[in-house]
Amino acid sequence: MRRHMMLAVWLTVLAAPVAAQSSPVIVAARSAGQVGERYDGYLGYAEPPASRLRAQVEAVNIRRRAFYSDLAVKRGASRVDVGITAGCELLGSVAVGEAYLLGDNVWRRRSPGEALPIPNYCRR
Repeated sequence: MRRHMMLAVWLTVLAAPVAAQSSPVIVAARSAGQVGERYDGYLGYAEPPASRLRAQVEAVNIRRRAFYSDLAVKRGASRVDVGITAGCELLGSVAVGEAYLLGDNVWRRRSPGEALPIPNYCRR
């Protein structure tokens, strides 16, 4: 748990580059609920994507994986732990109407008035 909290502090500072890796195509797909944040720190497909969107999401996920791997080495953690910690931060940015995926592998869309979709294990 302590390692998770230490990673969360690092990711809060460094999450801006991870979240900012979205093209206008991805931004539009997020708004439409086609693409969303996953609990593991990666983007995923709530609906089958067009090839252009798939290529852009895969490029973002490759950059995220590299970022998580680098941070994991620096912090003495696993890439998976870093990704899940990033997922906690990124799920906190899901806007109303956007899709998101929790650990139960069910895609949802955030409704007006719904609290942020942050799993209990993310709370500090």
